[in-house]
Amino acid sequence: MEKSCPECGEKIIGRTDKKFCSDYCRNAYHNKANKDSSKLIRNTNNLLRKNYRILSELNPNEKTSVSRTKLLAKGFNFEFFTSIYTTKIGNQYFFVYDQGYLKLENDFYALVKRN
Repeated sequence: MEKSCPECGEKIIGRTDKKFCSDYCRNAYHNKANKDSSKLIRNTNNLLRKNYRILSELNPNEKTSVSRTKLLAKGFNFEFFTSIYTTKIGNQYFFVYDQGYLKLENDFYALVKRN
């Protein structure tokens, strides 16, 4: 029984359980199948990476405060974070991996690093 490649339709030569004629066709097939979800994931990861880089740059000593204006000027996006930590007294820290921030008064934020 001859099998054909689901990507290009070529005849498959080789092992009986082989599904694609080449690595190129295998990659092309799976890239097309995952195109929509991988674009969303890639864009989200890029935003998280950018936020992390900004927090790390502004917080070299693991604890500091910075204005909202300075965060926004660097391109920080407050809608993208990886977790929220709520303290016993109700303060909410937003974390991007191990870098976090807490909203303070007068549009300032406390930047912290979780160890």
